[in-house]
Amino acid sequence: MTCCNNTRRKPEWLKIKLPMGQLSTGVLNIVRGHGLHTICTSGMCPNQGECWGAGTATFMIGGDVCTRACRFCNVKTGHPAPLDPAEPENIATSVKLLKLRHAVITSVDRDDLDDLGAGHWVKVIEAVKRENPDTTMEVLIPDFQGRPELIQQVIDTRPNVISHNMETVRRLSDSVRSRAKYDISLRVIKQISDSGIVSKSGIMLGLGETREEILQTMDDLRAVGCQVMTIGQYLQPTEKNLEVKEYVTPETFEEYGRIGREKGFRHVESGPLVRSSYHAERHVR
Repeated sequence: MTCCNNTRRKPEWLKIKLPMGQLSTGVLNIVRGHGLHTICTSGMCPNQGECWGAGTATFMIGGDVCTRACRFCNVKTGHPAPLDPAEPENIATSVKLLKLRHAVITSVDRDDLDDLGAGHWVKVIEAVKRENPDTTMEVLIPDFQGRPELIQQVIDTRPNVISHNMETVRRLSDSVRSRAKYDISLRVIKQISDSGIVSKSGIMLGLGETREEILQTMDDLRAVGCQVMTIGQYLQPTEKNLEVKEYVTPETFEEYGRIGREKGFRHVESGPLVRSSYHAERHVR
């Protein structure tokens, strides 16, 4: 991989546009008006401008406080408030008001709950389907501590795509993620794949991984039936988070995308600004 030696200065290809325009403002007003959260803002996604400008957003359910403290993530961590019983209907209504053809939903980890939030996930998905029967849906789920019965609850709602991110390669997994384990994540993805639903995962580059480790992660994902993969550049959100070890060039990302397709992924999004939900509507087809 090719990198920039100065991690304090982002290379030219990582310059982004801030959210602006009437459509972007409309998305923000609808989300705030219903007391909702988006990973677009909580996760400091670099694609806010592009996605919001197109009238799309990725909803984050379960509140905006996570029970885990992954070192790459900017979402707040601590003791979450009780689940909002109105959230399922508020999400469904917002999807309808935004006229989304494809909705993406993710969540914080809720290790404080007996069912780790699985029941709330079911209510949200069912509400969105009920109010928006023509809208396709992707859900980006936590690992639910690897409990198959909880993962199955989400599977049984039959969204179009179920995603669970590996985030990084095996060697770095324990130092990048706070509780999630590499092999447990693979088991989650295998259960999704075995269900017949499109399975998806993603990793970040620039944390110190090697080319061989990236290719091995691809092989590990294909071995459990993963069909869609996203590969993006890690960007340090705050000084408290992990430092960027490397800025990977667009050409290298293109190469990984080509390799991934050759390995059998039916769709690979690979680029410096790619995030889990980037161009998510393409992954349904």
